[in-house]
Amino acid sequence: MRRISKLTRVAVGVASLALAATACGGTSSDNGDSGGSKDDLGVAIAYDIGGKGDQSFNDAAFAGLTKAKEEFGFKTADVEPTEGETDADKEQRLASLARQGYNPVIGVGFAYGPAMEAVAAKYPDTTFGIVDSVVEGENVASLVFAEEQASYLAGVAAAKATKSNTVGFVGGVDIPLIHKFQAGYEQGVKDTNAKVKVVSQYLTQTAEEGGFSSPDKGKAAAEGQIEKGADVIYQAAGLSGQGVIEAAAKAKVWAIGVDSDQYNQEALAGYKDFILTSALKDVGGAVYTLTKSVQDGKPLTGTQVFDLKVNGVGLSDSNPKMAGIPGLKEAVDEAKKGITDGTIKVNTE
Repeated sequence: MRRISKLTRVAVGVASLALAATACGGTSSDNGDSGGSKDDLGVAIAYDIGGKGDQSFNDAAFAGLTKAKEEFGFKTADVEPTEGETDADKEQRLASLARQGYNPVIGVGFAYGPAMEAVAAKYPDTTFGIVDSVVEGENVASLVFAEEQASYLAGVAAAKATKSNTVGFVGGVDIPLIHKFQAGYEQGVKDTNAKVKVVSQYLTQTAEEGGFSSPDKGKAAAEGQIEKGADVIYQAAGLSGQGVIEAAAKAKVWAIGVDSDQYNQEALAGYKDFILTSALKDVGGAVYTLTKSVQDGKPLTGTQVFDLKVNGVGLSDSNPKMAGIPGLKEAVDEAKKGITDGTIKVNTE
């Protein structure tokens, strides 16, 4: 039976990890496909669609890599995807990183699933990690998140912030992973105020069509929802989400960010006054946690669940304007308590 574990609270959160004084080093065999010898180069990540600079999902992974590099003092690598690439291209990328001696090697995004399954079997002594997907393998850690829980909190905030009683959701690609974001958000809105209408839209049916990498598509979708009266729009769309935020700021309505605290992203500074909050997903903490486990000689494997109980997901409070919205903080705090104690069951579809 596949082992599924929830990490302890201290194990996750790039900003709040209790760092241990750990000697640099680890291990690798002469051919580079081993974990745990001092020849290991360190952690390597292969980015998802949109690449570094998306101010969201991929940048969160890079933050975890950076933290591991600073703590352990080893080399790291981060590799960009190519447009229109195949599973074979992804497989070649992961295999190249393993051959070079990186350990762990982490694929950022569910699209790496088939490639990782193939490569991990060829490099049994290298620890692999995959974000947002479950891959079977004795040397694979599947790093998955309770996105629906963070999205529920975003829905609570939206329901408290709306004045028009219409809010929006923009999903990058119409796939089960993004359905979790939509389901949690819509439930949080309705549980908070049943009178609020949710307008939802997906940008594309497949990732290859640019749903996660086209700010122009995100902007157009948000503009359409604003025309329908939405004054709060939550986006789960990767790089495309920047277009949603831009459109919201131009119309002077609220946007809700995703994955990273987008209020604090430098590239989005011009729009920050209109970023109400962000549904956080601690991809960086997951990258760091897996890396530390390899460095400690006890590499994580199996399905690792990052949920609200371990601060693997959450809701940011960086924008001081949140405090000025009556009842918002209290409603979010109550929802957090309900989710963690099990009295609120959040939908995933």
